[in-house]
Amino acid sequence: MWYAIISEDVDNSLDKRLQARPAHLERLQDLKNDGRLFVAGPHPAIDALDPGEAGFTGSLVIAEFDSLADAQQWADADPYMDAGVYKQVTVKPFKKVLP
Repeated sequence: MWYAIISEDVDNSLDKRLQARPAHLERLQDLKNDGRLFVAGPHPAIDALDPGEAGFTGSLVIAEFDSLADAQQWADADPYMDAGVYKQVTVKPFKKVLP
């Protein structure tokens, strides 16, 4: 089943994000390589594709896992968690309807 992992950043998270980004992206690439990644990306803090120093306010990952517990475990092990980027992470089932 698909699961949405909705993360909210701490204030001024950009430096922490940049330091942990390679390890964060590696895990996402693993999901992609396994055919389990639907979409992933950050939420820019301003209305721009490249927010520059404004940074990001959080992230969204929609990926396939065997259970909600597995999705939560994957989210809890995110390098952004260890780096203190996220202040809150919500994991919940996602049902794709369109397109």
